[in-house]
Amino acid sequence: MEFARREAPYIRPNVGVGSMMLQVLAALIPAALAHVWYFGPGFLFNLIIATAFCVGSETLMMRARGRDPMVALSDYSAIVTAALLAFALPSLTPWWVTATGALFAIVVAKHLYGGLGFNVFNPAMVGYVVILVAYPMEMNLWVAPRMGDIDYISLSVLQTIKYTLTGSLPDALTFDAISRATPLDAMQSGLRNMRTYAEVRTNPMMGDFGGRGWEWISNFFAFGGAWLLVKKIIRWQIPTGVLLGLLIPAGLFYIISPGSNASPGFHLFSGATILCAFFIATDPVSAATSPKGRFVYGCGIGFLIFAIRKWGSFADGVAFAVLMMNMATPAIDYITRPHIVGHSRRSDKP
Repeated sequence: MEFARREAPYIRPNVGVGSMMLQVLAALIPAALAHVWYFGPGFLFNLIIATAFCVGSETLMMRARGRDPMVALSDYSAIVTAALLAFALPSLTPWWVTATGALFAIVVAKHLYGGLGFNVFNPAMVGYVVILVAYPMEMNLWVAPRMGDIDYISLSVLQTIKYTLTGSLPDALTFDAISRATPLDAMQSGLRNMRTYAEVRTNPMMGDFGGRGWEWISNFFAFGGAWLLVKKIIRWQIPTGVLLGLLIPAGLFYIISPGSNASPGFHLFSGATILCAFFIATDPVSAATSPKGRFVYGCGIGFLIFAIRKWGSFADGVAFAVLMMNMATPAIDYITRPHIVGHSRRSDKP
């Protein structure tokens, strides 16, 4: 009698990398629609350009390495990187800025380390930090949210496309007429100019807790993240760690001095806090892998976000916090490695 022979692995996962990435993209759709509603169609153009350059550079790098490009393209990781990068950019961003970030994310942060599964740093955050340093003026062109009682001038679809392709505004407009400081920028500069938290909150860009428009986008990020938790695409340790690592010090400082510190709710609903907790920090390659390590990793990101917002030069700090904790991931995994059953802890050394 002959028996069928199977090669390892004998137990295959029900969900592959491509399926997981598609579910991540699906979870981002509500927040993307909200982003377009509040800040205009520029997000869609940024997404198209980022996707084109991420997919294109992925294809070229796979061919340069002598491998089939479809092996990498079929996991949709390049598109996830493009989507995360697009969320980090102002809605008015010239195409060459977006392209630079996408190229660095895929070519340098991903393939120069060996491709998916070998990258040390989160590719989207590497691309964002590069263009944040290289193009500071273009990265500050945030427009006011689409709210009826805010005085702002919005660009039409054609005007947005023209600016994306050429970097020039219509003759009758200037950057000061269409751009606004983000709620995080307004809060940081206001507190450093000796204004109280309550006084800064009078800015029309502020909402019930955080920035207007940003509150609803953050809510949709949270809904998408909760869905990923239910589907077991991500684990609870990292999101919980990020939120606790940020909210606990923010709450303590606010209790001690509420006039000179932003509230925990403001930190939570302004900027990329929730996007980071559920979609950026949970990158399965560059994040910690042990259960305890994931929580420590998330707490470190959350605390660094608070520290950068409180004492640093950048208003948000999410990208820098993630990249710094990416460097600490090997040490975290080593220190928090699970106990081997049947061995004493003294004999667990490799």
